[in-house]
Amino acid sequence: MADAEVIVIGSGIGGLVAASLLARYGKSVVVCESHVLPGGAAHGFSRRGFHFDAGPSFFCGLGEGPSLNPLRQVLDALEMSLETIAYDPLGEYHFPDGTFPVYCDRDRYHDEIARVTPNGAAEYRQLERRLGKLYKGMRQIPTLALRSDWQAIPFLAQHYPASLLKLLPIAGLTQKTVGEIMDTCVRNSWVRRTVNLECFLLSGLKAYGTIAPEMAFMYGERHHAKVDYPRGGSAAIVQALVKGLEKWGGELRLRTHVEKILVESGQVTGVRLRNGETLKASIVISNATIWDTYRKLLSSHHLPPAYRKEALELPRLNSFMHLYLGIRAQGLEDLRGHHVVVLDNTMDINVPGNTCMVSIPTVWDPSLAPEGYHGIHCYTLEPYKSWKLDAQYEERKQRRSQSLYRALDKIIPGIRDRIEFEMVGTPITHERFLRRYQGTYGPGIPPIQGIFPLNQTPVSGLYRVGDTTMPGIGVPAVAASGILCANSLVSPQQTWQLLQDVGLA
Repeated sequence: MADAEVIVIGSGIGGLVAASLLARYGKSVVVCESHVLPGGAAHGFSRRGFHFDAGPSFFCGLGEGPSLNPLRQVLDALEMSLETIAYDPLGEYHFPDGTFPVYCDRDRYHDEIARVTPNGAAEYRQLERRLGKLYKGMRQIPTLALRSDWQAIPFLAQHYPASLLKLLPIAGLTQKTVGEIMDTCVRNSWVRRTVNLECFLLSGLKAYGTIAPEMAFMYGERHHAKVDYPRGGSAAIVQALVKGLEKWGGELRLRTHVEKILVESGQVTGVRLRNGETLKASIVISNATIWDTYRKLLSSHHLPPAYRKEALELPRLNSFMHLYLGIRAQGLEDLRGHHVVVLDNTMDINVPGNTCMVSIPTVWDPSLAPEGYHGIHCYTLEPYKSWKLDAQYEERKQRRSQSLYRALDKIIPGIRDRIEFEMVGTPITHERFLRRYQGTYGPGIPPIQGIFPLNQTPVSGLYRVGDTTMPGIGVPAVAASGILCANSLVSPQQTWQLLQDVGLA
């Protein structure tokens, strides 16, 4: 007797989306999470009255109004909602030569670019128009209708024939990088730098490493949907997915560490837990990274050697340094919630420590900190290879976090005098608490080097979701990976019924 039809390893966004949708489809599902909290890189945690997002902090289209966000479509399917706080501007980019506000309102955003470079603003509009063609095409077919098996095209041809025809003229753009499209219309150095920065924030790679549909989605949603923040932080998103999972009969088990994926005669049979317990299922979905799945969870002899070697050699993004602060908020009434600081124009934006991302969600949701205080999450790229737990670890933490303080000083001068709480995270912290190989934030696969491996594996019944199955390291991409996986495990008729129920058919 099976313990469940489907076992999902890990409760990151990709795992929770796949699990909750499969429960919605009527499957018996168990999610095994080794942490004490669900959510993976998107979990939230609390210290001394401050509530922090561990990872993602920028969200769009989660509340009421039109949206292409696949996570929003999943929440609708689960009959779950989020209370969100809309805001504009999105934030500020701090370059060494000046600060630039990033408005969601398209006209106001273009006006700000024109203040810096009128010629560049005209070139930027051309780039946005070309990416806008992709966005309009993407709006034709909801992500909730997609699947990653051979039935994908027949399903779309049957139910969305007109939409497919509209996509044909722009099909070539879907395989291009942002850099290739930018080369056709943008020469201005300020605009090129800004586009490279936005690609880096989205995918972890610059324009030539970011596939055009990713950027088209981000630009389009920024101007068409509401940029909003979930009240309660990213943890509120996770809790909504968990509630949806449980509402439809699924089960989440915390402190349940999967030691091994079990395989017999090429077919998955279940998982073995660290405590020795065995859970049986004919389908296992791993939300662990491809490196953790194939190095730790699956015995090497269950995979074709060439396939395993190629998978484990996929390029990875660096890990991060994290700085979590609780500060006194007096005199900061005009503070904005998102900031990106580039410290040195003579260095590449992807040099560790040069580009620092800052999130201050208490600007929108004061309940995330004690009254009169702000909570801050600041982070920057950091290689894993130089880190180890030794006598110099604490000193190294303080030294390597200084770039984050330099960035914060540009936003809040004298910030050190305001600090009430401080916590520094390193790549080792990232690896330990998120159980990610070398603390990586995800794959760094430029489109010119090949496609992502998607959900399928060579082992019958074993599937994968998360940031090593879809281009992009953000919440929409991993949510989409869970949708594609779940839909591929049910009949097209079931998916069509769900689309009708949600009002997307």
